[in-house]
Amino acid sequence: MSLSNAEEQLMQILWKLDKAFMKELIEAYPEPKPATTTVATLLKRMQDKGFIDYVQYGRSREYFPLVKKNKYFSKQVNGMIKNFFNDSAAQFASFFTQETDLTQQELEELKKLIDERLKSQK
Repeated sequence: MSLSNAEEQLMQILWKLDKAFMKELIEAYPEPKPATTTVATLLKRMQDKGFIDYVQYGRSREYFPLVKKNKYFSKQVNGMIKNFFNDSAAQFASFFTQETDLTQQELEELKKLIDERLKSQK
């Protein structure tokens, strides 16, 4: 299951804060700040999807992520590779390196990462 853009923006804030009350979440938004009711609706939907949970302290709730950022990102990238690149990581890599403005240094860093990964799989 994935998050809407608004939910993903809120999830990014929660990943950064690790845990937070509603007031802290709203404060972390850039201007213009969303309404409390909007954030409450997003939190409820995210909880229903199993992305977050909370601990109740009196009338306040402290929210925390149940899904790790790298796990979510990995699923999103793998889904994109499957849906847009015929489930081919090579096609994705080709598109990524040709259609983005990577510098020579960035390309060499990518090559180094790939070489290290290849060595570790031997």
